[in-house]
Amino acid sequence: MFHGTLPAMITPFQENGEIDEERLRDLIGFLIENGVNGIVPCGTTGESATLTHAEHKEVVRITVEAVNGQVPVLAGTGSNSTAETIDLTRAAKAAGADGALLISPYYNKPTQEGIYRHYKMIAEETAFPLVLYNVPGRTSLNILPETVARLSRIGEIVGIKEASADLHQISRIIEQSEEGFLVLSGDDFTVLPTLAIGGTGVISVVANVVPKEMSEMVRAFFNQDLDTARELHFRLLDLMGAMFLETNPLPVKTALHLMGKCEEIFRLPLCPMGEGNRARLEATLKDYQLLR
Repeated sequence: MFHGTLPAMITPFQENGEIDEERLRDLIGFLIENGVNGIVPCGTTGESATLTHAEHKEVVRITVEAVNGQVPVLAGTGSNSTAETIDLTRAAKAAGADGALLISPYYNKPTQEGIYRHYKMIAEETAFPLVLYNVPGRTSLNILPETVARLSRIGEIVGIKEASADLHQISRIIEQSEEGFLVLSGDDFTVLPTLAIGGTGVISVVANVVPKEMSEMVRAFFNQDLDTARELHFRLLDLMGAMFLETNPLPVKTALHLMGKCEEIFRLPLCPMGEGNRARLEATLKDYQLLR
């Protein structure tokens, strides 16, 4: 169900700070028209940490409605609270999402057994397709391959977004997990090597900006056109790098603003990019002929 290119979508805001539903729907249309294989609302890139629960549920509802079954919707519903995660996951299921993306519990720093029990309880309480999300750089916690393998034996847990950028760890996850368990790259730089060792796709930041190109790269790989896949990988490298000139989602949302697709509005403690990095980002977008 979750394969290929799935953009981790931004959440557009209006000047008054409220969710910009019109821009959100327009962005979903832009992504689908350019060949993505799924949509991921309310992840890290969607500033989920500063959305209220009501806003979180509303963004998922709008996304499901706008997508209208054209591609799967994998809704970010994770938290460092198991009970809160269950609530958000149930809401995503009720809204008609196709699955939930669950960041590992941050700040609490549970043991590997605690991580296992966290996800197991969510699976039991929601009976919904779940994708784990391992991003040690943000959570200060690594889900070890052995823990992922244990979790892969739970029927509702169908895959993982692996954002450790550690190809050895990704290899061990693929090697040890149940057959059919989905491994999605969580780093744009590692998409192609992850696919080469058995990955099934990417949950991507840069695909917000160049959905067609990222989708074509992944599609070329699965069509066994490795020359095209490699060419697109190297062509996109500088743009991928520009998406991380500062903390995600600052560059990608700024890029979409410069492309005329959203306002340049963040929620504190996130704030606009520094002038120097913003200029570097704009120069890169011009190099890629992305500015109107």
